Amino acid sequence: MEHAIGMPNKALKIGYDALVSAARRDIDEVTPEGLTELLGSDKIVLIDVREIREVERDGRIPGAFHCPRGMLEFCVDPASPYFQPIFGERRRYVFYCALDWRSALAAQTVQNMGVPDVVHLKGGFKAWKAAGGAVEVPAKVPALGFLSISRKVRSALHQKTT
Repeated sequence: MEHAIGMPNKALKIGYDALVSAARRDIDEVTPEGLTELLGSDKIVLIDVREIREVERDGRIPGAFHCPRGMLEFCVDPASPYFQPIFGERRRYVFYCALDWRSALAAQTVQNMGVPDVVHLKGGFKAWKAAGGAVEVPAKVPALGFLSISRKVRSALHQKTT
């Protein structure tokens, strides 16, 4: 029997669990209680790596910047047309997702890219809510402003061809 992706029904070289476990060994974690102590400091930035539908449905930690996991590397790299200036600041970046799998991988990735002060929220948004952490439900998630990014990309591509 084959899986939908066309691979034989056999184990992968490395599965998601091993990837997440390896990431956790490489990064620092903060508990929901520890994060509560950090909130209010202008030295931290909360980065929500969940999909926009999750944020709109479940809310977010107040003040968090939304950057979906699938766009992270592009938003962090200043050479990318998708670069987000928030990632150019010298602050502590606290990544979180629903359970903490994606945020562990995200924190490891940006740390490997050279971002110096990175942690992730242990237990994710689920643990945050269970600990009584504040939640805001935004009417509309501004996310990355994809329309303005698209204009930037079109403009950059146009300049390269002229």
